[in-house]
Amino acid sequence: MPAPRIPLVAGNWKMNPVAQQAAVELAVSVRDRTAGEPTRTVVCPPAIWLTSVAAAVGGSSVEPGRLGIGAQTMHAEGSGAYTGETSPLMLAGIAHYVILGHSERRQYDNETDAGVAAKVASAVANGLIPIACIGELGDERRAGLTSTVIERQLRAAISRLTEIAGSGLVIAYEPVWAIGTGDAASGEDAQDAAV
Repeated sequence: MPAPRIPLVAGNWKMNPVAQQAAVELAVSVRDRTAGEPTRTVVCPPAIWLTSVAAAVGGSSVEPGRLGIGAQTMHAEGSGAYTGETSPLMLAGIAHYVILGHSERRQYDNETDAGVAAKVASAVANGLIPIACIGELGDERRAGLTSTVIERQLRAAISRLTEIAGSGLVIAYEPVWAIGTGDAASGEDAQDAAV
């Protein structure tokens, strides 16, 4: 019998806050407010604050009721001449999760399905739990392509994994059409995408 699914709540802080002490205080507050909850809670601060946030809240747990630390992205390669990038080897021991394929990375940094696939496989190979983001644009939704788009993105995200079981892989449905538009996705929208 499979283990019961444990809800996961992950907060992507994007480029906030801009001060280290504020990041630490926010993480401690989240940790204290979520202690003992039957969910996994993950905070994903900017890369520059990962070490201090992890130290302040006690590391990178994956246990329900304990706060986990996540990175907002990473490079697929473990090392090399990739200016400004963070490797999975750098994240090991600091973060336990990493967000991959976020809509903003796809839009502003031209991340492709193939690139997300490489990152997901690298994350798993390096002991990180990938949070792979999938979701359709407004034009795709209006054209009735939601299922097509999320299936393509999902298949790509897992395409380089030899085994999904035990990887910890998290799939996050991110309806791009609902981000900052005032048009919120309903629970039914999310459930339809999950089927």
